[in-house]
Amino acid sequence: MAGHSQFKNIMVRKGAQDAKRGKIFTKLIRELTVAAKSGLPDPAMNPRLRAAISAARQANMSRDTMERAIKRGIGGDTGANYEEVRYEGYGPGGVAIIVEALTDNRNRTAGEIRVAFTKFGGNMGETNSVSFMFDRKGIIRYPAKAASGDAMFEAALDAGADDVSSDADAHEVLCAIDRFAVVRDALEAKFGAPQEARVGWRPQNTVPVDGPAAESLLKLLDVLEDNDDVQNVVANFEVADDVLAKMTA
Repeated sequence: MAGHSQFKNIMVRKGAQDAKRGKIFTKLIRELTVAAKSGLPDPAMNPRLRAAISAARQANMSRDTMERAIKRGIGGDTGANYEEVRYEGYGPGGVAIIVEALTDNRNRTAGEIRVAFTKFGGNMGETNSVSFMFDRKGIIRYPAKAASGDAMFEAALDAGADDVSSDADAHEVLCAIDRFAVVRDALEAKFGAPQEARVGWRPQNTVPVDGPAAESLLKLLDVLEDNDDVQNVVANFEVADDVLAKMTA
């Protein structure tokens, strides 16, 4: 099991964007509403809703706010007809990027995403133009204090996980989608509720970037993540930890 360097890149960027992004509640409320609308209202029977509730709790969203968002979804009244859309393309340095959005205006969102790619030296492609370079995985994260690296590794392995990455800040467990619920429940029984548990994209390989290309790439990712309609952005880049920390400081 490996992947420490890419894991570190993800966590450093995640910390930076969480610290600065004031729009996170809007995105979480939209996900709660759509998740409740798309499946059963019981989080135990709706993995997407359960993941959305977990993310909202991590962001310190109030119970009342979460319940209102979920009720809107259950009642079918979202205030807008949100559509799930995926955009793909290449950023500076040939980095492959996947952008997942929930939008009530596909043309508007596509135009904004295309402008962002172009402005920072990238190119937006067709659907499936880069997704073949990624795998869909169950992703489960715990803070480092939840367990030792060895304990997390052994528990995840016993539960059927594919990959575990640990550092001084956190543990990340990856598993096949059809094992996601089993692995999540096994780890939750042993270590408590995870910091994050969802299905997402993970790159099969990474592209090293440095210098001006790395700077432009991070600016592009920031602009994409700042878009109101964008829920998730994933890219197959690799930047040295010290360079990444300096750029995201």
